Amino acid sequence: MAGIVAVTGANGFVGRALCTEAVRRGLVVRGITRAPCILPPGVENVAVGNVDGSTEWGGALAGCDVVIHLAARVHIMNDKSRDPLAEFRRVNTLGTERLAQSAASAGVRRLVNVSSIGVNGPSTEGDLKFTDTDTPDPHNPYSISKWEAEQVLRRVQQSGQIEVVTVRPPLIYGPGVGGNFLRLLGAVYRGIPLPLGLTRNFRDLLFVGNLADFLIVCAFHLAASGHTYLVSDGTPVSTHALLRGLARALGVRSRLFPVPPFLLQTLGNMTGYTAEFERLLSSLRVDSTKVCTELDWFPPFTLRQGLQATADWYRAERSK
Repeated sequence: MAGIVAVTGANGFVGRALCTEAVRRGLVVRGITRAPCILPPGVENVAVGNVDGSTEWGGALAGCDVVIHLAARVHIMNDKSRDPLAEFRRVNTLGTERLAQSAASAGVRRLVNVSSIGVNGPSTEGDLKFTDTDTPDPHNPYSISKWEAEQVLRRVQQSGQIEVVTVRPPLIYGPGVGGNFLRLLGAVYRGIPLPLGLTRNFRDLLFVGNLADFLIVCAFHLAASGHTYLVSDGTPVSTHALLRGLARALGVRSRLFPVPPFLLQTLGNMTGYTAEFERLLSSLRVDSTKVCTELDWFPPFTLRQGLQATADWYRAERSK
């Protein structure tokens, strides 16, 4: 392993975990952010402003061997933009295209692009699992913009200018997590009764420590170039089992009561929270066989270890 590893979006949830792990392994890390900020110890910070089709990446990429691209406009609840797809495309598609062009010009060897399992679709049925060979079915502005970015990078890869590796993670959790997962953590910790005791879905999740480890593998493994990988903790979990696992990790009592899923779906439709209830009730499985066979990679942390680390962080934050 040689040269500088640049991480875009280095001040985000995943970015900080990745930078910390990369430095721990002795890598030289440059964290690229929109504005100057304090990053984990040992990480150089370079600010480039907003990410879009006109971002000046050149100076930030000088001397870099690999770029791991995390910077993105993420899924936003109740998006108030006049044209959400245009806003997602501006950052996630055009910004990624500009980064790839700049990286190729700067002599960067490889770009690892963190996409989304949403490119495959919103959910899986029965025993089916998403694979990297599925026909893409992006279902919202965010996943559409991510799929378009993948297509741009595929053309760049084919031109021979730079190596590209694409990673499509499912829901990522761990210390520093936000969004719906953080809200679930809070509800479980406060003992709020949740009507999810009858869920029978199965979803694959990804602990941020496992993702950080895998991204470093993708940055340097010779066989990874040109491939798309689906990756997870390897232990699918139902919503009710996840909530019980969080309660155990937090050291609190699990408060779940049984409500038929079809009634919850009806409630979601009536209240305008259809998508939120769908994520709690539907399945999303991914086939990670390819990362085992091609890259000889296995997640270093189990689901239980990941949930415990997340719970420990949450309790520590509450005690501050």
